Amino acid sequence: MALILGALQETIRVITLRFNKSRMIPQPTFLPMSLMEAKKLGIEYLDIILITGDAYVDHPSFGAALIGRVLWDAGFTVGIISQPDWKKEDDFRRLGKPRFFFAVTSGNVDSMVNKYTPNLKIRSDDVYSPGGIGRLRPNRAVIVYSDKIHSLFPDTPIVLGGVEASLRRFAHYDYWSDTVRRSILADAPANILVFGMGERQIVEIAKRLSKGEDIDEITSIAGTTIKMEINKWRRMGHAGYVDIPSFNEVRGDKELYSKAFYLHYKEQDPISGRPVAQMHPKTVIIQNKPALPLKIPELDHIYELPFTRMSHPSYKKSIPALSPVKFSIVSHRGCFASCSFCALTHHQGRIVTSRSIGSIVLEVKRMTRMHDFKGIVQDVGGPTANMYSMHCQRWDLQGACTDKICTHPLCRCLDTGHEEQVELLRRLREIKGVKKVFIGSGIRYDLVLSDSSDYLSEICAHHISGHLKVAPEHVTDRITDIMHKPQRPVFEEFSKRFREINKKLGKEQYLIPYFMSGHPGCTIKDMIELAEYILDNNLYTEQVQDFTPTPMSASTCMYYTGIDPFSMKKVHVAKGREKRIQRALMQYKDEKNYGLVYDGLKMAGREDLIGNGRKCLIRRR
Repeated sequence: MALILGALQETIRVITLRFNKSRMIPQPTFLPMSLMEAKKLGIEYLDIILITGDAYVDHPSFGAALIGRVLWDAGFTVGIISQPDWKKEDDFRRLGKPRFFFAVTSGNVDSMVNKYTPNLKIRSDDVYSPGGIGRLRPNRAVIVYSDKIHSLFPDTPIVLGGVEASLRRFAHYDYWSDTVRRSILADAPANILVFGMGERQIVEIAKRLSKGEDIDEITSIAGTTIKMEINKWRRMGHAGYVDIPSFNEVRGDKELYSKAFYLHYKEQDPISGRPVAQMHPKTVIIQNKPALPLKIPELDHIYELPFTRMSHPSYKKSIPALSPVKFSIVSHRGCFASCSFCALTHHQGRIVTSRSIGSIVLEVKRMTRMHDFKGIVQDVGGPTANMYSMHCQRWDLQGACTDKICTHPLCRCLDTGHEEQVELLRRLREIKGVKKVFIGSGIRYDLVLSDSSDYLSEICAHHISGHLKVAPEHVTDRITDIMHKPQRPVFEEFSKRFREINKKLGKEQYLIPYFMSGHPGCTIKDMIELAEYILDNNLYTEQVQDFTPTPMSASTCMYYTGIDPFSMKKVHVAKGREKRIQRALMQYKDEKNYGLVYDGLKMAGREDLIGNGRKCLIRRR
């Protein structure tokens, strides 16, 4: 009898899905956040429910909105539960039980990064919450949300995604607990984890579940991570898999931790990457090879979906994170720079995929029809704005090189021409209703110097709002090498060319260089050298990047182990008071930092920088 009832329920479910797809409910103005909104759309039961730690903003820069729109476009009805109160059950029951699965994300940012400063102090606000109110999401939100869902809906599959899940998919060092934690998939009662940009994966999961497949049978989708029983793993054989040191091994041996990082780092390519397996105490975590990047028409189609670029009307207060990106454009994905402190290699990958000029023009034309558009396109870019349309022929057949980094030194195989981006920016300037088109996401200056075109003149003339962001990060060659950043002469050559062009144009525009303190390898003497450089070149800024060890970056591996995973050589790691001194040296003018700066100069034997001279960092009291 139970089998008959089960078969009947399955038949009804499939018929219902086909009925929904046959009528293809149009994309709503906003994805429903309540059953009342769903019923107004003619929906009794939602196919998929997204749980997010962010407020719901219907903008392509917000991951939950993007995935929700993509799923809806694929024929599935989707609802969003935003910032649920994890101490209560009602919020998680708000939309009922989905037909296929819950999708869980902490939001656009790792919940621990979002809540704590680099000094481990709780932030007072949260730009992804209404009115900027803080503490509306729990620590380790993905695990907490998954636990609650599983307790309420134990038979419903749970799919993890977003930055927090993506970058915690292997055993990883967690700065906030100062421990090595297990894969998030080992800690959360979830069935599968989507890593990277997840459109392909999430739609494939939804389609296969809609056809009646069991979630535990979905084990080989590229761009997903699964968990498997240890006995089953041992029986199946490991041919074609890269076995990396286990959780127990990396937790107790820093050299093995570095080795494990390097092994899975090398497999983060959709063409050449192989599945990676890591043993945990009760399960085996298996990462399939990364998903292929979306093709140009696919990327165009996603960003042409009907995003309102507004927060859900249920909010009475504005969402601060929307303001700086509301009228910005994503032109491409991926970054081939492989900076050590950035985890993009493990998330978006090194292969750059760009949208077509026509699609971006269409998106801006739609923006001009919005009532609050003032003619300013805030940004056109991606992880690095001027990588738009850049390509390497090796990517198509072999993937990104595993034995070298594209920009360190700059590879000759790489096409670093800016002609396509210049054409894009010109086309956008010509759109009726557009007054200015800015590049707000920063540029890679070594790529500018490698190109003989007039790109820098073009952006200085038309696309800078008085200042341009660049990120040299440091001026000591040894440190920039560890960071995989260009050395000081490259930055100085770019700065010189920037000044010359602006003088020729008769414009008063400035570079805003970003520098970092406390990065692995950096000593107090290195920071004093940087502070002197800042003083000599009048580059002082109140904004300081203090290195934060975020999950799955090479720099975090170095911070925890004291070993560079690429060379296996030891590196100096500043912690505690020394790390605070390094940060203070970048803000030497701030009186609150006087004691730390004084101690740092004394420790380095640089008391010549204490006094009233022009070259002194602080005065002598």
